[in-house]
Amino acid sequence: MQFSKLPQHLFHLWIIIPRWAKVLGALCLACIYSISFYLLFVAPTGFRWRGIYGDPNYPTGYTIHGIDVSRYQGTINWNRLRNAMIERSPIRFVFIKSTEGDSHLDASFRDNFYNAKESGFIRGVYHFWSNNSSPNRQAYFFLAMVKLESGDLPPVLDVESKPNNISTKEFQQNILTWLRIVEQKYHVKPIIYTYYKFKDQYLSDSRFDEYPYWIAHYYVDQMGYQGAWKFWQHTDAGKLPGIKGYVDLDIYNGSFYSLQRMLIL
Repeated sequence: MQFSKLPQHLFHLWIIIPRWAKVLGALCLACIYSISFYLLFVAPTGFRWRGIYGDPNYPTGYTIHGIDVSRYQGTINWNRLRNAMIERSPIRFVFIKSTEGDSHLDASFRDNFYNAKESGFIRGVYHFWSNNSSPNRQAYFFLAMVKLESGDLPPVLDVESKPNNISTKEFQQNILTWLRIVEQKYHVKPIIYTYYKFKDQYLSDSRFDEYPYWIAHYYVDQMGYQGAWKFWQHTDAGKLPGIKGYVDLDIYNGSFYSLQRMLIL
């Protein structure tokens, strides 16, 4: 078919389509658009709220503040960041992305890992869970790439998705396998990072109750998760000196003394 005749062909095709089919098609497109917009820009599990809600409010009643960083923050000016304040309180801790799956090392991990400690922050490291690798391979890759030291926070497993082709029970066992391998190395319970609805849906088994939680729940005044938690990632739209663009902001649920008691000996 010649391209010059294509518009004319489509016009004739549109004319012969029944009116009910046109209405049904328009409704389907409207539904797809609405659902996509909600999931990407509005839903609590989405990551683009800031375009609608603007700058974040800071939860009240908490004084121990921190951030989490990865290559997406680019080159960080640690000299400026070490003096940054959040709600008139200093930044106490920094979580750093290290690994993902069984073969990916974050491009900024080594620089961030070194500079966070040199700058006087309490340092934590997280592994991003992949559904495409075995828990054993992921755990041993993390241990090979990350050498936590005395004074660091316990290792963190960032888990945000479950594969559709396995049961919840099998998925939970995979997560527990990673946690137990890493715990054997550092002799501390790893921290589990996830968002609160995912926790309720897939990690509600009592076997996870002994692990400390870092819960993501954005742009709300109070944490939605009703269980015990240690850290709350309350926004992805923080702005701080030394970091270009946005950065995730976190709070610790407790005193500075109790935070220090969590650290690796």
